Amino acid sequence: MRCEIVAIGTELLLGHIVDTNSSWIARRLALAGIDSHFQTKVGDNLDRIVQAIEIALNRSEAVIVCGGLGPTHDDLTRNAIARVMGTELVRDSKIVDRIRNMFKERGRVMANNNLTQADIPIGATAIPEQPGTAAGLICPIGEKIIYAVPGVPSEMMAMVDGTIINALRRKAGVSAIIRTRTLRTWGASESLLAELVAPRISALEVIGNPTIAFQASGIEGIKIKITAKATAEEEVNKILSREENQIRALIGNLVFGVDNNNMEASILQLLEERGLTLAIAESLTGGMLGSRLTDIPGASKVFKGAIVTYANDLKLELLNVSKGPVVSELCAREMATGVRKLLAADVGISVTGVAGPSEQDGQPVGTVFVGLAIHNQIFSKQLLLPPPRQRIREFTIINALNFLRLNLT
Repeated sequence: MRCEIVAIGTELLLGHIVDTNSSWIARRLALAGIDSHFQTKVGDNLDRIVQAIEIALNRSEAVIVCGGLGPTHDDLTRNAIARVMGTELVRDSKIVDRIRNMFKERGRVMANNNLTQADIPIGATAIPEQPGTAAGLICPIGEKIIYAVPGVPSEMMAMVDGTIINALRRKAGVSAIIRTRTLRTWGASESLLAELVAPRISALEVIGNPTIAFQASGIEGIKIKITAKATAEEEVNKILSREENQIRALIGNLVFGVDNNNMEASILQLLEERGLTLAIAESLTGGMLGSRLTDIPGASKVFKGAIVTYANDLKLELLNVSKGPVVSELCAREMATGVRKLLAADVGISVTGVAGPSEQDGQPVGTVFVGLAIHNQIFSKQLLLPPPRQRIREFTIINALNFLRLNLT
């Protein structure tokens, strides 16, 4: 079975609101084993909504229409579905009573236009779940079906999880489930990753299951998404694990995490596994690196703290850095060594560089040095990062953490 999602609202087209509802519904459909090949956004225009729903019905067995069920003049979903069904709207007295009771229980005065939310097309029924004043709709059209849900996320979620997903699974007669595993990578471009993974992509084009897709995610790196379909959780996990091993064999240590395990979480996990503690000395990032680490629950197990030596004299006074250029490999190495000793940590890492707007110590904007001290070993690395200023700072963080990761593995 194929199920299409149609999101209603001019605000979506104008970019005033990000359409997170369609993404959430799509994930629920995938988890239930329901294929969803298309998503559509359409503004608050009756003719265009009708057209979007009809196109969706022509290529899918089910359609979930999200939004446009409010009480105002631009809430046109009910009218559009009635036109698609070739019928009229009628007011459901049970829904009217439910809406009145909601306002009464909340001690609020109900405007008469709220009663339009009780209008449903002849032949349709209301979705049992109704957390708010908008009633969801179940609208059969021959062998196909339209579901309409409100745009309020909590209300939409209650209806999708409570009624729609189970109904679609029964209608499809499928027991299949779809799962996705995300491999997070850093250190290679999307094009290079595609070349490295090309043998598996070619093989899977013949097999068909699982599939591989790439997602560029800025400072989160390039994500490789493996999606598999099977009849049971154990089976689908075996497929995903087998494919993950195949990809790892092709791209090696470019993979730094899986699913929600971001770079910071991966670093903290590595340090904990090795029984190591970490201290940080920051200059151009001004505390951002330490902040990213402390965003992870349990960071205190290994992260001892950070020293923000933004002013040059503090580098000398606190970290015993030699006099001279502070945007240099030597300074980065001495900062890492100094903070490791100052905070009595096993590992010290440092960042110093030029975020802009002008050059410093003869180094152009975007020049960054990373220092790393692990016990008595000292490492360093130079980065050349593109502006603007915030981008340099953010990419410094992910590169510095990846440098630490590679020297811990």
